[in-house]
Amino acid sequence: MRRFDGYSVLITGAGRGIGEATAQRLATEGARVLVTDLDGDRAEQAAARIRESAPVRDSGGTAEALACDVADRAAVEAAVAHAAHRFGGLDVLVNNACRCRPDPPRFEDYGDDNWAGDLDITLGGAFRCARAALPHLAAAGGRGAIVSVGSVNGEQDFGNHAYSAAKAGLASLTRTLAGEAAARGVRVNLVAPGTVDTPNWADRPDALKRAASAYPLGRVGRPDDIAAAVAFLASTDAAWITGITLPVDGGILTSNATMREALRGGPAPTP
Repeated sequence: MRRFDGYSVLITGAGRGIGEATAQRLATEGARVLVTDLDGDRAEQAAARIRESAPVRDSGGTAEALACDVADRAAVEAAVAHAAHRFGGLDVLVNNACRCRPDPPRFEDYGDDNWAGDLDITLGGAFRCARAALPHLAAAGGRGAIVSVGSVNGEQDFGNHAYSAAKAGLASLTRTLAGEAAARGVRVNLVAPGTVDTPNWADRPDALKRAASAYPLGRVGRPDDIAAAVAFLASTDAAWITGITLPVDGGILTSNATMREALRGGPAPTP
């Protein structure tokens, strides 16, 4: 399947994890992808892995890299301009960059900088990228799309106050921007992952294993699970879909296993 032949795509936070998997998926389907990341070396290494993979070579897709700090308006605008210049336009923006710092022991111990940082990268970064990209996406002949990577944290309490507030705001921005951008031929959607096995969990393998037992489908997610959903929403397969939040979460938002077992009188599973 090559749904993205001739497409130009910019992905933020794509140096590893979900971002890299999404870049790999779209390039495998023929896209020309600009892999951006705060860490330019990480972005280049990811782009090289993508370019060197046999499925991408066979598809005609490609990947290039650029350092980009989504907290910096000038850097964002330069990245969008670079993609449009290198690829002859921009068809898809994937907002994946985020920041998540641990909660302090008590809510009243939150520092302003810690709170503001998560919101500025996660929500503000997506805003800056969408603002810069929208004129190009509107000129993409009806195939312009923005897909943001949210979280189940934006839908339900799983901790991380600032990160969760930012992801909830991103879902709201998805809805409001979808309403405005539709008249310009641009669709705007969001994927809300549950727990996904990415490098962010490298130092907490036991916690990741415990988390799997809370999911109705019996495992945590893989980056490819999220990449597949992003690819769908970015493609013309989703041509009549805009403004939605699509949970890709192993069923965690549909089931409260602890409550179910409590009502049955059985043991509650380890969360």
